[in-house]
Amino acid sequence: MRSAFQIYVVPAVFVWLWSTGFIGAKYGLPYAEPFTLLLYRMLFTLVLLGVLALVLKVTWPSWRGAGHTAVTGLLVHGCYLGGVYYAIQGGMPSGIISLIVGLQPLVTALAAVVILRESVTRRQWVGLSLGLLGVSLVLMEKLGGGPGIEGFPLWTLGWAMLSLLGISVGTVYQKRHGGSVNLVAGTFIQYSAASVFFAIGAFALETREVVWNIQLQLSMAWLVFGVSIGAILLLMLLIRRGAASQVASLFYLVPPVTALQAFWLFDERLGVLAIAGGVVSITGVAFAVTGRKQPAQ
Repeated sequence: MRSAFQIYVVPAVFVWLWSTGFIGAKYGLPYAEPFTLLLYRMLFTLVLLGVLALVLKVTWPSWRGAGHTAVTGLLVHGCYLGGVYYAIQGGMPSGIISLIVGLQPLVTALAAVVILRESVTRRQWVGLSLGLLGVSLVLMEKLGGGPGIEGFPLWTLGWAMLSLLGISVGTVYQKRHGGSVNLVAGTFIQYSAASVFFAIGAFALETREVVWNIQLQLSMAWLVFGVSIGAILLLMLLIRRGAASQVASLFYLVPPVTALQAFWLFDERLGVLAIAGGVVSITGVAFAVTGRKQPAQ
């Protein structure tokens, strides 16, 4: 049976680390274009993971396993991160992109039912729905009457949908094809594939100019160590040990946690509606992750 540490602490740390990715991006994007910023982030991370792989003497997958892992990397890192960064860069308000990506748990649950034949209980569907309601309440406050909500280019919706589909399908794909691959080796391959994706995008769409000031350096350091290594390794571990739909439900907690950090770092105030939404999201996640008995590990 899984320990309380695996059930509660690991998911909580993952949610916190993942939410800091939005904060790090906010600090870094003013000084580098999206694909360029992501390319440097991937390359720096690959150096560290390469050293870690040598020290740990990890076992590398077969060519077939590496191919499946690369597809996961293109979906979970390339499409998701590229879509979010470019939607924001193109003028889409962060509240709207967060709301769209916030549909990920429901999309993942549907994909898991169709592709993996996972059984999602009524209790879990209630939890997923509560989570979506909570995200909507958190963002409703920001969307209601906030500046810059109208008038964003419609083409940014394409990037937002790319992000949503990438993280949703990638979670299911990893669950089906990536379970036997070493975590460090698998993450290295995923980032290698994403680096190729970002390099093509940077050379095709951007000037690749970077202002390496202290703010960008600190942002990059956290995005590499805290998010690209810490959060992603935890995500792969959670996907391997839990149902795809249950792991995806944790993403409902990201907007409330991000809002708390934004309040602390940027003095963005939380109203009653946002606080209520956070409570509803937490309740929904509790329903989803406890919806059925977990298999012994």
